Amino acid sequence: MPRKQPKLHDDPRPLAERGLPGGRRLASGRPARSVTVNQAESPLAWLHARGHLTDRQFDAGEKLRFDYESASLGPRVTMGWNPEPRGKGRRGPADHLEPGERQLAAKQRFDGALAALGGELSDIAWRVVCDGQSMGPAERGLGWPARSGKLVLRIALDRLATFYRLPG
Repeated sequence: MPRKQPKLHDDPRPLAERGLPGGRRLASGRPARSVTVNQAESPLAWLHARGHLTDRQFDAGEKLRFDYESASLGPRVTMGWNPEPRGKGRRGPADHLEPGERQLAAKQRFDGALAALGGELSDIAWRVVCDGQSMGPAERGLGWPARSGKLVLRIALDRLATFYRLPG
C-alpha cells in the first residue's frame, strides 16, 4: 500500500517520492528507483546544506530572492492593518517607506543586482535562485555541459555578495 504523502502545510518537511529521470519502470508503471525529496527546500538551500556554498554566497542568493519576491508583489487594494507605527521616532520603520515605495526599491535593487552580474551569470542566478530550478534543468536550459553550472553559480553568488556589500 503506498504511503500517504503529507500536504505542504501539515509538515515542516514535506517529503515526496520521485522517480529518477530516464530510469526504467516496473510492470506496474512505477519507477524502479526513486528518491525522496523535501519539497520545501530550495535548490540554493540544498547546495548550502551539502557544503557546496559558503554562508556568504547563500546569504547573497537569499537577498536576491527576497528582492525578486518583494518586487513582484502586487499593490494593496484595501486598508493596511499593519501594526507598525508611522512616526519618524525611534519606534518608526527603519526605511520610512510606504509599501509601494518598498516594492519599487526592491525592484531597483533586483535590477541592479542582475546588471552587476551580466548576461550569463544573471541567467544561472535567476534560474536557480529566483525560479527554483535545480542545477540539472538549469544547465540543460542554458545549453551548458553537465556539472558546469555549480561553478558558474558560485561565481555569480560571489558577485552578488559584493553587490549587496555582505561582509566576508
